[in-house]
Amino acid sequence: MTVICDVSLKRIRIRADRHNKEVMMRTVFDAKGAVVLTAAMIPGMAMAGGFSLNEQSASAMGTANAGAAANPQNASTVIFNPAGMTQLSGTNLSFGAAVLDIDAEADSASATNQLGQPVQGSNGGDIADPAYLPSAFLTHEMSENVAVGVGLHAPYGLAADYDDDFTGRYFADETELTGIALTPSIAVDSGNGLSLGVGVNIMYLDGKLSKFADTSGALAKLEQKGAINAQQSQQLAAAPTYSNVEGDTIEYTLRIGALYELSERTQFGLTVETGTGSSLEGDITISDFPTQNGLTTLKEEAEVPLDIPPSVTFGARHQLNDDVTLLFGATWARWSDFEELDIYSGEGGTGEVSSALRAQGQVGNPITHITEKWQDTWQYNLGASWQADPQWKLRAGYAWDESPVDSYTTARIPSQDRHWLTLGAQFAPANTDWTVDAAVGTLIFDGDAKVNEREYTHAQPTTPQGNASYTGSYDLSAWSASVELSRSF
Repeated sequence: MTVICDVSLKRIRIRADRHNKEVMMRTVFDAKGAVVLTAAMIPGMAMAGGFSLNEQSASAMGTANAGAAANPQNASTVIFNPAGMTQLSGTNLSFGAAVLDIDAEADSASATNQLGQPVQGSNGGDIADPAYLPSAFLTHEMSENVAVGVGLHAPYGLAADYDDDFTGRYFADETELTGIALTPSIAVDSGNGLSLGVGVNIMYLDGKLSKFADTSGALAKLEQKGAINAQQSQQLAAAPTYSNVEGDTIEYTLRIGALYELSERTQFGLTVETGTGSSLEGDITISDFPTQNGLTTLKEEAEVPLDIPPSVTFGARHQLNDDVTLLFGATWARWSDFEELDIYSGEGGTGEVSSALRAQGQVGNPITHITEKWQDTWQYNLGASWQADPQWKLRAGYAWDESPVDSYTTARIPSQDRHWLTLGAQFAPANTDWTVDAAVGTLIFDGDAKVNEREYTHAQPTTPQGNASYTGSYDLSAWSASVELSRSF
């Protein structure tokens, strides 16, 4: 039901206890202040597939996250492999921030409305602004074999904002996902070269989805019924109908890690993160919706699915000599669980939105359907570090990052496979326990991202319905930089 709303690539929720949850999480961290991911990335851009983020730690980013599951360098191992905490002595603290600058603009854009008529407008402008992602990690050696830790970081983020006159405005306008996780963890060293760790991600997700609603079909039906005349139809069409969804949620995933020391120079790591899925509660609000009595605002409770995919990460580290270390990593994520995005009525189909649908001759639940049919993804990482002298370590890395978006691309997700090139350095001043890590990275995309979006139904998810369409080609580029301070004491 595209006249009413579109909730694309974002599963969000507004629960009755929303205010209490926000207060609880913001006593830990202000997700809308310090961790502003609302402009973190455009969908599917500088991410570890889907809406996961790569930029969690400058020390790992210097080698494009290669071997991070097998290379505990500082307290950030909490999120890469909690088992690595057993290899850190005493108490360790790491905190830092990353900046991302994405240039994403449609080279060409064209669209038709529900009547098959061309939609006039612009290419939408640059849809992503620079963003900043802070992080903090702490580990503590409880005993010779047991270590604990906690991390505060941004595992997920998504953002895009088109100009209001965007040609594809009936498919997408603004998309935001702010994600922050608190990750308490514990690890145990077996004493035989094998360490095991586990952490719980307590995630706060906040988001917004909006678009201009295509009312051409609804107005045509009102004219056919004689409810309005042609002049009234033109007057109603002049007021842009707008669909907006906002909400938040708290979800949980489990991260399990293993670290095995094959020798003094070689070790392997494996990290498994569980996914999560639930039926969430939200609100859909439609402003300036045309009826035979004029413009009105519609609002209805809705149930929206939220899925965080499970993933598996493998890492290997080999110290070639006293100065050079080689790193390898691979991550698989089950994004194929994201086949469709349906919005169901939370009021049993009796709310204002559902009633408006029935008045247009559209009956059924879900209220609206978006076909996604994502695919599982792989990311492969290669990296190396060189201890140039006692104070300086230099790093370099490369990653190939596969996009989960396959056949059903959307204006909210102009995604493409990408290559990630990074450089990094660490400075460890003499006579101090502090180290400073810095890294820069650039993304090279496999050509322009092509979007050919249509409307589908839940019953026929692969067969386009109606005349509405959006076609665009996007020129994508991005760079990132990160800095991190660490101390062992």
